[in-house]
Amino acid sequence: MALAAAVHAFGPLAAAVLAIVLAAITGFDQNAALPPMVEARFYGFFLDRYPLFCAALVYGLAAILFAMLGSGPTRAIRRLIGGLVGLGLILGLGLYPTFGGLVLRSAFATGGITFLGHQTMAVAYAAGAAAAAVTFGAALGVGRLLAHRRIAGPGPWRRRLARGAACLFVRYLALWFALAILGLARAVGFGSWPQRPLDGSDALLAVGLTCAAFLPHASLVWRGLRPRLRADAA
Repeated sequence: MALAAAVHAFGPLAAAVLAIVLAAITGFDQNAALPPMVEARFYGFFLDRYPLFCAALVYGLAAILFAMLGSGPTRAIRRLIGGLVGLGLILGLGLYPTFGGLVLRSAFATGGITFLGHQTMAVAYAAGAAAAAVTFGAALGVGRLLAHRRIAGPGPWRRRLARGAACLFVRYLALWFALAILGLARAVGFGSWPQRPLDGSDALLAVGLTCAAFLPHASLVWRGLRPRLRADAA
């Protein structure tokens, strides 16, 4: 059960790191041949400004997939339908109408309005990351709930509600931290990908930032999964 919880929790982070490694190995950049419709929606301002949001998308999609495939009492039909809904939410909110979707657009708008309200750039950036975490976290949380999580739990409903609210808030803070870290990629020296392929130093920096960003969230998922898997096995 401990291994299953670790795979379920840290598998999405491993998938995000693997995606970066594959991009570096294959030399993928914006010169890669893509269908015209995909190219027009993928390349652009938000990918240039926040390139490591790609890692967040992979993390979110992988988290839904691991929830669909994980062990537990949830029926297969619920896993399938709930997982497809979750994947659609991640893709829709992260890529429509173009790369970044509502996630990065809400961050950009919130941060801009905060800065125009005579706040410092640091406060504006934090506000933007908080807005992005709300949108991204909602898609991720609803997807995992539909695909795998049990809505009910042991104990009185007030205790369950308080425990659920506390868990939701802490995981939201972890996602806020994650998206804030990923958004600093350019500021800390990440290169010009996707204009040119990832080189070794950029790939290492991207892997390091991705691990630093999502390790707290993955650890929280792992900590929450262990007692539930033990209860399912009992």
